[in-house]
This record gives sequence, structure tokens and C-alpha cells, in this order.
Amino acid sequence: MTRSPRVRRPATLASLAAELGVSRTTVSNAYNRPDQLSVQLRTRVLETARRLGYPGPDPVARSLRTRQARAVGLLLTEELSFAFRDPAALGFLEGLAGACEDAGQGLLLMPASRGGTDVTAVHQASVDGFVVYSVPERDPHLMAVLERPLPTVVADQPMDVEGVDRVGVDDRGGMLAMARHLAELGHRRIGVICMRLSNTRYDGYADARRQRQAAFPVQRERLRGLRDGFAEAGVDWADVPVMERFEHSMEAGASAASELMDAHLGLTALVCTSDVLALGALRLAEERNWAVPENLSVTGFDGVPEAIRAGLTTVRQPVKEKGRMAGQLLLNRGDRTEPRSIVLPTELIPGATSAPPPAADRWFSGL
Repeated sequence: MTRSPRVRRPATLASLAAELGVSRTTVSNAYNRPDQLSVQLRTRVLETARRLGYPGPDPVARSLRTRQARAVGLLLTEELSFAFRDPAALGFLEGLAGACEDAGQGLLLMPASRGGTDVTAVHQASVDGFVVYSVPERDPHLMAVLERPLPTVVADQPMDVEGVDRVGVDDRGGMLAMARHLAELGHRRIGVICMRLSNTRYDGYADARRQRQAAFPVQRERLRGLRDGFAEAGVDWADVPVMERFEHSMEAGASAASELMDAHLGLTALVCTSDVLALGALRLAEERNWAVPENLSVTGFDGVPEAIRAGLTTVRQPVKEKGRMAGQLLLNRGDRTEPRSIVLPTELIPGATSAPPPAADRWFSGL
């Protein structure tokens, strides 16, 4: 009968200390407090650990002992790939990661399915605090975060969460500037393409009631900015068709533009509440040989690199700075007990996709 090969037991802190003839505290200091050892002694400890296969102190045990995970949890109520696919989310993630890196903290991405109610991942997350990125009001994952006694920062939405820091941008002001820009060019026949207003799948016209009851305050504010801006030019918001898309993709923007333009032949401008949707509308315009901006102006919101390269007229928001600010609010909180709310400015970026409408459709104030 063949004898099974003897499995070598992994080295432990105690066995490594015995091998070196030093105390277990000395071995621990080589990993956790290197300033307490001479360079020569720490080098000897680490080289012996590698030879014996000692992986270092157990991070779980250390976390239990210090009550610190040294990690920030980023809650996304989207698929994990969204953080790397959506350009605005990617910019935010870059800024947040930079703040964590500066503070020597890790970053745990915590995706939660849209409309899902299983909050186990939130309850079990080994983190020292949460950044909640753009979730709908009354989201169960947000409620689970707030049940934990950990510092929390909300980025974008929801707004006015009691006792919680928030960082966002001036969404209404950005779209107000866009509406004024288009009105000054002479546009009065405008269609709007917006991101989803609830977590329930819906693709179609968003009437006034649906806009008011939107679970995503950012979209409410952007639509409110457009409504107020066009009202200044005498445009009745009830006459402005708003097309909602559940998915946030260029394909969704193209399909919304197609539906709007086919149903409203006189539109001279499409205002999109994100650059991704606007880029989709531009793609459709190219496929159908619509002259942009000579016969149709198209605008977006976010100022992502792809939009700037395409010459899109848009509202730029500082997504990277927003992520960094969220991380700093969380990690530099100290003993502060009062919540802070930071609203970053937006900037209108006139591009090559907006111009006065055709002469027959131009409206000028006072005429």
C-alpha cells in the first residue's frame, strides 16, 4: 500500500518566532510596526517567513482586534460592470479611489441588484464606512447602510438624508443654463430624453405626474432646470415631450431619439439628461442623415471625455472631484458630528452640436 505524502503544515506566527529565536511580538512588528525593528532584523524575519511559507498576520483576526477594516464600502445599486462601463461612474470611482489611496484605505465595491431586497452584503461588509453612489429614494440597501453605526456619505442622491454627509452637483442650475442657451439660439420646439425615473422598468413618455414622483432626485432636478429655463422663454413645459429610458446606454438614447423624432416631426432640439444618451442620439442622427446642428441640435449632461471629443454641447460636472470629495468627507471626518452637504458647480460647454434652428423655425425675443 502506497503511503500518502506528508502534508507540510503551514508556518504560524509562533513557529516562525521559534525558528528565529525571537518573540511573537517581534514577528508581528515586522509586519505591522516596522519602525520598531532594525532594517537587518526585519529583513531576516521576512526572508525566513518566505522560506517557511508564512503568509503574514491574519487580516480577519487583526480586524477583530483593532475593530478597523481599513476599507471603504462603495454601494452601487447597479451591476458591478456599471462602475467600469459608465463614463461618469468611472470618473467618480477614480476620484474616490484616489482619496482612499491617499489615506491608505482599501475600497470594497458592493453592487446590489436593481430592485433587489437582499441586503445581506451590506450587513456583512467588513468596512469602516460607506459611500453610497446615486441610489433611489427609499432603497432597501441604503436603509441597511443607515442601520449600521458607521460614517456614511451619499454621492448625488438621495438628497437630505438626515445626519448623513452628501456631495453632489448643481443639477438644476446646469440644466437651467442649457435651457437658456437653446432658447437664446431660438429653439422653441424641444424634445427631452431622460434617464430612468424609477427602479421599475419603463420605456416611454414621462408625463408631469411621473416626473414629480421620480425616485431619482437628480433626474427631477435636471428636468426642473429645463422646465424653469424654457418657461422664461415662454415655452409651456406641457408641450415638451419627455421620453424616458430605463437602460443607460447609447442604444437607449438612439431608440428614444427615434421615437421622439418620428412622433414629433417639428422638433429642432433634443436635450438629453446624460452624455451617454446624447451620444446615442447623435449616432442615430448620423445613420438617418439628419444635419446636426443645422437642422437638429443635440445636447447632453456630464462632460465625459467621449462627449467632449465628439464636440457635444453639454453641461460638465466635476465627476472625479466629486468622488475625491466624497472620500475625503468620509475619511477626514474626525470627531465632527454635524453633517456636511457640498454642492459642486457645473459648467455649460457649448460645442459643435448646437446652433440656431432652421430659419423657418427661429424665434427671437421681442419679435
